[in-house]
Amino acid sequence: MNLSDARYISLRTYRKSGATVDTPVWFASEGSLHYVFSEAAAGKIKRLRNSSSAQVATCDMRGGSLGQWQACEAFIVEDPGEEAKAYRLLHAKYGFWMRLTDFFSRLSGRIDHRAVIRIET
Repeated sequence: MNLSDARYISLRTYRKSGATVDTPVWFASEGSLHYVFSEAAAGKIKRLRNSSSAQVATCDMRGGSLGQWQACEAFIVEDPGEEAKAYRLLHAKYGFWMRLTDFFSRLSGRIDHRAVIRIET
């Protein structure tokens, strides 16, 4: 399956010990770039600050692997323009569900504590 056609992907990041952590995430694609959002204090963000090496695979909403793992590089987006593009892509893909997520994030005050990840496959 083409990664861009999937509904969810699992992002595999690495702890300093080398142990892997798999996290199912929403994502949106533009060519070979894929964007994910996360809480800025989440473990995957901390792990990516230590190493950009990662893997991705298509998965179901609970993280059950549906495809083969692919090596990739993942970076925390610092550019506000690229971050805005990522959110446009996510809103286009997930529509109502992304708007609902944003609503509750605003309500809880968490919307300003997000980070965007760019995955390069």
